[in-house]
Amino acid sequence: MKVKYLFLILFSIFLYNTCDILRFSKFEIISWTPGEGYHSNPAVIAVSLLFSRDPDRASVERNFSLTGDGDRVRGNISWEGSRMIFSPFSALDENTDYSVNLTTDAHDKDGLSLDEIFFRVFTTRPGNERPFLVSFYPAMYQVIENLRTEIVLKFSADVPVRTLYENVSFSPSMTGLWTQQDNGRTAVFIPAEPWQQNSRYEFNVSSSLKDNNGKEIGKDFKSVFITGQDREIPELISARRVTKNGECFELNAGGFYFGAEYLPVENSEWEKDDKLYLLFSKPVDSNTVKNSISIDDGPNLIMETPPGFYSEFIFRFDNFIFKNRFTLRIKKGIKDNFENETNEEYLFNIFTDGKYSEPPELAGLRMPMAPKNGHDQNAKYFCINSLFDIIHITNENYPSGESVASWIELYFSAAEGASIDIFSVMELFRIETSNNVITFSPRRIKTDNFSISQPHAGNENLLRIEISGNLINSTYFGIINFIIAPGLKDTLGNINENEFRISLIK
Repeated sequence: MKVKYLFLILFSIFLYNTCDILRFSKFEIISWTPGEGYHSNPAVIAVSLLFSRDPDRASVERNFSLTGDGDRVRGNISWEGSRMIFSPFSALDENTDYSVNLTTDAHDKDGLSLDEIFFRVFTTRPGNERPFLVSFYPAMYQVIENLRTEIVLKFSADVPVRTLYENVSFSPSMTGLWTQQDNGRTAVFIPAEPWQQNSRYEFNVSSSLKDNNGKEIGKDFKSVFITGQDREIPELISARRVTKNGECFELNAGGFYFGAEYLPVENSEWEKDDKLYLLFSKPVDSNTVKNSISIDDGPNLIMETPPGFYSEFIFRFDNFIFKNRFTLRIKKGIKDNFENETNEEYLFNIFTDGKYSEPPELAGLRMPMAPKNGHDQNAKYFCINSLFDIIHITNENYPSGESVASWIELYFSAAEGASIDIFSVMELFRIETSNNVITFSPRRIKTDNFSISQPHAGNENLLRIEISGNLINSTYFGIINFIIAPGLKDTLGNINENEFRISLIK
């Protein structure tokens, strides 16, 4: 027994020491190329990682990345034992900062992961040259008319935003926002308020301005620009209705007096897809345009032109309602770049009665009173205004309890050039009755080859849809409601949100 216990103790010690050995044999990157710092010949650079243990290649390839100035570099991965080699598809770029990254999701073949993210950087950007100002706008002593002109500085190297705020100044003082383009080589100053008219401005770049490598520009720079003076008041030159096909129709403003009576001028034939176009005599502030326009008893007006100063503006109407009359009002106070304001008000009366925007409507229905009589089916027509008319579904023509093949023909009005969306009818049409006086089971719906070829007299210009099926009559009397629920559509996209109902008495 003592020998047995001694063996167990020795075996435990062996396991303990073995676990320590495994635990201290880390999975890590022993070396990598090309190494940190500046590399003058990016065309020959390939990135390699040498691992301390045999890696799981798939996990390494999946979690490795090389980026240049934030953009991922694409390339091919190959292996030499425990060394991974990443070869870019095309030569690396000059004047670029590169980052090598491998996440801790990478592991060896035994599942042992990296203890920490591997992140190293190198650059192909020379660090021993001072940055310099390549170009600037406005040019020296340039006269600018736009009082919201932005200052643009282009440098030979990337500069951080912080150094712009610290080392670029204006006299007279001006606050604003610095933004960057071209990966930091182009700096744009957006003034917080307009420059003063007829003024002389200086902007100074200090010699202390640094690039991203900490190199100073080395010498001061100063430029001068002058603002012009504009007192011309902006005016509304044109207001037009623009169709989806690009046709333009000038809007007539206001109205006129006929004796003592004021007669408004109405801009009719407005379609749901038409847009409002405004043209001003000079660029004006889109915010003041938006705030100066109102609608009396009409839909919302949505500006499609982005924020800024423009001469032309496009709007669309939301919540279009067919045959809606409303007044578009453009008030005073629309401003240009120089704070000049419009001093006139304009009124446009609009009528949305465009022939292509009329929503579809149910006009009536026709049914055979003698469906088994071949060509003489004694069809009866009921219009939408028929309220509790008698429908002669009797035991003679529809024997009680018997399934009789029959049909219902629906008549619709619609916009010019439109057809009724047949799927809309299938979804929305239903029959409701009291006392279960009839049951109708639809089987087929069609838009031609009707059971009666000629439409009901007087309905030649309406659209027809026939629903055929089986009707079962009962011995009860009651009300039959033929219903099309809200949402009836046509093929031009017009929708009627009203319910249609024809109520008849059997």
